[in-house]
Amino acid sequence: MSNLDHLNSWHSDWSELRAVVFGLGVSGFSVADTLNELGAKVIVVADKAEAESLDILDVLGIKYLIGQDYKAVSNRLAEFAAHVVITSPGIKPDNSLLVEAEQHGLEIWTDVDLAWRVRDKFGEPSKWICITGTNGKTTVTQLVEKMLQVAGIRAVACGNIGVPILDVIRDPANFEVLVVELSSFQLHYINSIEPIASIVLNLAEDHLDWHGSMQEYGRTKGKIFNNTSICCVYNVGDNKTSELLANSSNTANAQAVGFTVNTPAPNEVGWVEDILVDRAFIDDPSFALELATLTDLNSSLIVSPHLMANIAAAAALVRSIGVQAEEIAKALQDFQLDAHRIQLVLEKDGVIWVDDSKATNPHAAAAALSSFDSVVWIVGGLLKGVDISNLVSRYSKKLKAAIVIGSDRLPVLEALAEHAPNTRVFEVVSDAHEVMSEAVKVAKAVAVEGDVVLLAPAAASMDQFKDYADRGNQFASAVSKEVQE
Repeated sequence: MSNLDHLNSWHSDWSELRAVVFGLGVSGFSVADTLNELGAKVIVVADKAEAESLDILDVLGIKYLIGQDYKAVSNRLAEFAAHVVITSPGIKPDNSLLVEAEQHGLEIWTDVDLAWRVRDKFGEPSKWICITGTNGKTTVTQLVEKMLQVAGIRAVACGNIGVPILDVIRDPANFEVLVVELSSFQLHYINSIEPIASIVLNLAEDHLDWHGSMQEYGRTKGKIFNNTSICCVYNVGDNKTSELLANSSNTANAQAVGFTVNTPAPNEVGWVEDILVDRAFIDDPSFALELATLTDLNSSLIVSPHLMANIAAAAALVRSIGVQAEEIAKALQDFQLDAHRIQLVLEKDGVIWVDDSKATNPHAAAAALSSFDSVVWIVGGLLKGVDISNLVSRYSKKLKAAIVIGSDRLPVLEALAEHAPNTRVFEVVSDAHEVMSEAVKVAKAVAVEGDVVLLAPAAASMDQFKDYADRGNQFASAVSKEVQE
């Protein structure tokens, strides 16, 4: 079974397939469960696993190798004679088992590849809208989901957004459209999917420790455009995204549409002051169709250029499949951002406290910094090999003070000293249990009326917190304790 092209439907004969599932997180478990339901022969390999997951594998009769050394696993897999390895996307491609699999000519998939093959479980295959970018993926994915649902389309957000895509494929709700958020890790491994619409929102340095170079990171992101049938959307303000589209394959029949926060040219969707307009999906592009206005936005949202860009991007995607203006406007009225995305925590004594813990890289932090004029900035964490200097230099005039946390403090302190010499800088060296409380205390002492205390760390969180949500929750808790009371 050297070629697996015949396994292109839920209703194909999967019984002879021998598959190794590499990793037993949320996506890995869904892969093992799906393959078992399809009747394939499965072995799960993982460094670690939750006891509950192993109990379920035992009940299902799925074999597994957990925490064993490379040689033992390699020998067992040689006996198994697998046809394919389906890897969790976070596992780096230089992993010894993946390298060995490639050397033996095995195909390497992710859960997304399997989902594409079996998307017809309940009949007519679902259509896919695929979304990637360094920042804004989740917000745009949720906006598209909301707009489609308001338009009466059975749509669901899935993929990197948290809901395993295979769980959605197997849901009897039988969704018409999957709004698939894809990370660069997933895209690295993905083989061939065919979206009806796709987008690269932006491209900036991130995960360079994983991909090895900015060139490879960009090439990986650009794979999302390949084989798109109806519409490829790019960022007018980010030339790298249009370059990725120009280098894509099998997109000649797809309309290329730009999105922008500025006045759109023909074949673009953008903003004329506070009005969202479409000049791409109308009969006469010399005119502009009003889609919505800023007054349509949920009042809980902090309007920022980043949010306006995300709205334009989502609107371009849904307009490509016929969603109407009034449906877009209604979706915006009900839409709320997830927690930790430029989220208002407190406004007291003229000081605004904002949680943007989801800003795990400089590009994301820039979206928040660009939204405010006088910022007390809580910054730092794990930089993942990314240089923060350009961010500091670009927004130095907005920085009233910087409070530096995290394990990679030295590069942040050096960037502030060089590029923001007039900014007051504080270093918090408390342990993980006290760091956010101490940072908030410092911010309270510094901030005055008109200032924004902004948690936008421009770095990952796992050095001192469980994840970015834990970091944001600790910030909100500290603000409640130290400021609100």
